[in-house]
Amino acid sequence: MNLSIHPLAFIEGVGGPEMMLILIIVLVLFGGKKLPELARGLGKSVKEFKKAASGVEEEFKRAMTEEETKKPSAILPPAPIADPVLAAPVQPITPVTEKPHGHADV
Repeated sequence: MNLSIHPLAFIEGVGGPEMMLILIIVLVLFGGKKLPELARGLGKSVKEFKKAASGVEEEFKRAMTEEETKKPSAILPPAPIADPVLAAPVQPITPVTEKPHGHADV
C-alpha cells in the first residue's frame, strides 16, 4: 500500500486492544480527576474552532453576494471625458499685417 496516497494510513492498524492501551496510558498520565477537565477543554476548543470556521464561511458568502450585487447588469460605454483644451472654442487666427513705417494709428 502506498502511504503517500492515504495520509491516515497509520490508523488502519489500530484496533480494539491498541485503543484500550492508549486509554489506559492516558488515564495513568492524567489521572481520573483531570480527564473530565481535559475532555471539557478539548470540547471547548473544537466548539470555538467550528464557530470561527463558520464565521469565516459566512463572511466569505457575504462578500461573494456583495460582489455580485455591485456588478453592472449591462456593460455601458465609458462616459466622455471633458478635455479643457479640446472643449474650448476655437477662434480663427487673423493674420498680422505690418503697417508701413511712418504711419501713425489715429
